[in-house]
Amino acid sequence: MRAAVYRGVNDVRVESVPVPRIGPNELLVRVAVCGVCPTDIKKIQSGAPAPPRIFGHETAGTIVKLGVGSSKLGFKAGDRVALHHHVPCLQCHFCRHRAFAQCPQYRRTGITAGFEPAGGGFAEYVRVMDFALPGLVKIPAKNSFEEGALLEPVNTVLKAIHRLNLLRGDRVLVAGQGPIGLMFTRLLKLRGARVLATDLLASRLRLARRWGAEWTKLVPSSKLEVPNPKFGERRGAGGRLGFGPGTLDAAIIAVPSDEATRQALRAVRGGGQVLLFAHTRHGGTLGIDPAAICMEEKDLLGSYSADLTLQAEAARLVFSRRLNARHLITHRFPLEQAPAAIALAARPADDSLKIVVEPQSG
Repeated sequence: MRAAVYRGVNDVRVESVPVPRIGPNELLVRVAVCGVCPTDIKKIQSGAPAPPRIFGHETAGTIVKLGVGSSKLGFKAGDRVALHHHVPCLQCHFCRHRAFAQCPQYRRTGITAGFEPAGGGFAEYVRVMDFALPGLVKIPAKNSFEEGALLEPVNTVLKAIHRLNLLRGDRVLVAGQGPIGLMFTRLLKLRGARVLATDLLASRLRLARRWGAEWTKLVPSSKLEVPNPKFGERRGAGGRLGFGPGTLDAAIIAVPSDEATRQALRAVRGGGQVLLFAHTRHGGTLGIDPAAICMEEKDLLGSYSADLTLQAEAARLVFSRRLNARHLITHRFPLEQAPAAIALAARPADDSLKIVVEPQSG
């Protein structure tokens, strides 16, 4: 089969590799769609994981083979499924505290196309290991493989929102309106929040309005600043509305911007929350005022990866199209052009949002 193989820093090559062999209680899935995720891009750019690997974890496809004993799990050949590469044990100390991303089993990757397991979605076929089977979701007939592939990123956003103590009518900043930021904007809107969206690109802010943002702000490329107190003020049923210091109930930083984080901490009210979603590289320093955390009781928290217990909720949102995730997809690449897909996702254009690879096309 063909696969996009990571061979080193910024080095991804389309090669022929063996179709993965499955064991008892495992599945072989023919990949239809795999989204390009910033997490994989960071690994490719940094060279931190030892090559070779086959990345890609936002995956959907068709079951083509079942290992001995796997039929008892309720799946059969021909089922269209969305995959989930990280599945917690639900029994360890971390899982009992709902810190699923810290669970030792969760940290194992349960889907592979060969080499060290790394998701494998940038290939024609993947092997789904036994411990990853609880993460599979059947795709309804009316829904597309693309919608199935987007369940995983939607789940990560849903998990993050569940970490916030929000009430209807609360005002929330979402810094960054890429595919993930737009998902935040839409899901917050569905929960009754009032969203202020910021981004570097005017085209994405226009989309943010359509996805539910009440206010938008174009920010300079040098820093994703929180708007000053005058921004967005207007008269309405609730009086004057502004976003100055102490006026936000929460802020979500969906871009790895330290300056946006510091400004968000100043902008949220006492007892408010700032959630980091994109700071996934170790070794940074933030430089914040500890009194804002202690005396003003502002929470600085993070959220990483998905939550298996939210799969059903994520599926309802996507498959009902209350969150019409398919509209986020702007570019589709055949597997032979996977390196170009990764390059575009790493340096987005004005007209690009979610990039997907379709191993069966072409």
